[in-house]
Amino acid sequence: MARKVVITGLGATTPIGGDVPTMWANALKGVSGARTIEADWVAEFELPVTFAAQVSTPASEVLTRVEAKRMDPSTQFAVVAAREAWRDSGIQDVDHDRLAVAFATGIGGVWTLLDAWDTLKAKGPRRVLPMTVPMLMPNGPAAAVSLDLGARAGAHTPVSACASGTEALHQGLELIRSGKADVVMCGGAEAAIHPMPIAAFASMQALSRRNDDPEHASRPYDVDRDGFVMGEGAGALLLEAEEHALARGARIYGELAGTSVTADAYHITAPDPEGLGATRALKAALFDARAQASDVVHV
Repeated sequence: MARKVVITGLGATTPIGGDVPTMWANALKGVSGARTIEADWVAEFELPVTFAAQVSTPASEVLTRVEAKRMDPSTQFAVVAAREAWRDSGIQDVDHDRLAVAFATGIGGVWTLLDAWDTLKAKGPRRVLPMTVPMLMPNGPAAAVSLDLGARAGAHTPVSACASGTEALHQGLELIRSGKADVVMCGGAEAAIHPMPIAAFASMQALSRRNDDPEHASRPYDVDRDGFVMGEGAGALLLEAEEHALARGARIYGELAGTSVTADAYHITAPDPEGLGATRALKAALFDARAQASDVVHV
């Protein structure tokens, strides 16, 4: 029988709260994190979209100045969320050779990359920061969390657009089930509220343009929806083998019972019109969890 995998720690830094309790309280109240961007570059580049969902608590207020300077914003958010999840789990004694990280991102260090390009053009190669490459790489968040926790069983980085964070959970589950790790810090981080990604997403008609009403712009499934809202932040879950969690008397939030990853192989952005990829993923996840569709109470 496959090892059971449970969730013992939660962490987050988001547009509606810099930690899990604040985020959850605001989510229950229906608070929106979308608001007008107060940065000079919005007007400078005459962006067609002038709002986004920026984190409510800047990472610079949580991390030390030295830490923040050596990390892209996406990595900063990941470390903030992972540290909260670690504290929340109450875990202390851990075999670091049995501790892994699976932390995802869709884009990675875009701020670092584009700032370095601007510096190169304006000031020359000698002014490009020596930490630029490790800061811009998509595995930067996973690497930083691994170093922070001393996770030596692997630092993995799923990069799969909007599905990246979910695939990190899938990978964490497999790492524990396979016996390669007992504890895995999983999560996802993104920090791409930058003029270039905003311009690019707007160009492909993907973003909402409700500049006069940012708080109500994100409305999936609504007949009046006109696009998504750019957001940033990070979320983290600490996964543990059930026997490991029980042995230390951990508080268990729930079980990660089953996962599945499929691909439509249909179109670069549009899903299969028959929903075949999603259907296969749902059925496979239920099978993996040894569950029936009738067991599901929330989607």
